This record gives sequence, structure tokens and C-alpha cells, in this order.
Amino acid sequence: MKHVGLRIDVDTLRGTQRGVPSLLKNLARHHYTASFFFSVGPDNMGRHLWRLFKPAFLLKMIRSRAATLYGWDILLAGTCWPGKKIGRRCETIIQMAAKDHEVGLHAWDHHAWQTQVETWSEEQLCEQFAIGLNELSRIVGRPIDCSAAPGWRADQRVIEYQERFGLRYHSDCRGSEIFTPKLSSSHLATVQIPVTLPTWDETVGRLVPAKGFNRYLLDAIHQAKGDPVYTIHAEVEGLVAADSFAQLLQMAADEGIQFCPLGELLANKPRPLPIGTLIRQTIPGREGWLGHQQITDQPS
Repeated sequence: MKHVGLRIDVDTLRGTQRGVPSLLKNLARHHYTASFFFSVGPDNMGRHLWRLFKPAFLLKMIRSRAATLYGWDILLAGTCWPGKKIGRRCETIIQMAAKDHEVGLHAWDHHAWQTQVETWSEEQLCEQFAIGLNELSRIVGRPIDCSAAPGWRADQRVIEYQERFGLRYHSDCRGSEIFTPKLSSSHLATVQIPVTLPTWDETVGRLVPAKGFNRYLLDAIHQAKGDPVYTIHAEVEGLVAADSFAQLLQMAADEGIQFCPLGELLANKPRPLPIGTLIRQTIPGREGWLGHQQITDQPS
């Protein structure tokens, strides 16, 4: 049995209201559990539309048929009207997810984090992080001990500031294996669990057609070494690609693949862990920089 960490990013109001219940139903059918990372503040995702002036982002929007994939309510959220507070409107759904699955923070304001985090002061970054943690903790009735940065927008500066919150792990970057980052003080930071596998929107229309994606992903899982981690989005696999995701779960079960929360991978990981840093890097199929694992020291 091969274990694969399943990270579910929930970015928007519609993704929470409609995508999460669909995902919960499909996961329960196959007795899988996962890590849900929730955005709980204002849904301002429509403000990404200004990025259409960037060729790489425009190409991705066309290739992924974004208006069909996400829906105009998501693409315009927070533009013509104030962004609606996701956590306040979706408390019951988030609580449903927390009953059987690991729950962590994605963001307070997903759009703001993804577009502004590199210019925020220490106080601004920590305030956004603290507000999100407090709101999600209030909703689920217990402390939150894990997080995953929107769009993998995190670097050494971000993890330095996150250390003050003392979480169990973060999933802020792409990479190949679970590792411990080293801080500027040479102390070790909170463990990072990188996403190691390609996502739907990075792959479909660029490397494979939609109907071939599940086979492409499962082949990548079988070939992967270490602890594969896969990211899906409630707005995609919970809505317009829900049938495809249900087929993926069945195919995975038939092929001896067990999806699980990221925390479960960490709990079963032998120590000591590799040591490394987060660097900024670009990857094919995704616009802009993201955090990427750079290993500096393997355990002896």
C-alpha cells in the first residue's frame, strides 16, 4: 500500500459552500481522509483579473478554461462588491470537514496573501496569519496546528515570521521530501511538507487532455520516491471536475494507493529529517514565483 498525502486547498466562498460537501462525500465513499486548508476571511479572488494583462496568467486562464472551471461568481468575487467573509458564512461546512479530516489554515485573505505577501511588513504578515488562525480555531473549537500558503507563496522570510506561532507543520512549498528548514539564526524551523506532484491546472491542456489526467497522475505516484503529496482545489475537483476526481479515487483504490492527511505522513516519517531552505522558483504551467525546497544537508 502506497500512502499519498492529500492536500485540499479551499480558496473561495463557492468552493467552501459547494465544493467541500462534494469532496467529503467522495472521500467517505472510499474511506479516505485528507488535509483541508481553509481560507476564512473575505473572498476577493476576483481581484486576480488584473493579472490578465500578464501573458503567462492569461495563457493559463485560456488553457484551463477558467470561466467554465471556476464560474463567474468566483472570477468576479470582491470586484463589484465587498468580499464576503467565508468563515462566517460556512461554519457548519468547515465543522463537518473537521469531524473526520485534518483541518489547517490556508489564509485569511487568499488574494491578498498571493499578491502582496512579498511586500508586507513583518507586522502585516503576522497579523494576517494570526487573524486567520484565530477565526478557524473559533469555528472548529480547537487550536489550529498546521497551515499551507496560498499559491505556495512563501520563502525564508515568511517561515521566519511564522515560527512565532509554533505550529506542528507547514506546507508552504513545492519539493521532493519532508524536511526541516534552517533559519537565519541557524536554528531549525517548523517542519515543511512540500507538494511533490503536479496539479490539475498545471497539467491539463499543457501536457495531457482532461480525460488523460488521472492516468498521468497515478503513473507519477507509482514512480515517485519517498512521500508523494498531491494538491487539489475545492473549486475544481469538488465542482466541475468532481466526476473525474471520483474516478481518480476509485482507480487509486484499485491500484493500492492510500490517500491520507499530511500530518499522517509526518507522524510515520523516520527521523532525523533532511535540512534545507525555501528558495523562490518558477515551474512550468504556473505564473509567478513560488517557494521551492532546497536541501542543504541530508541526515547521516
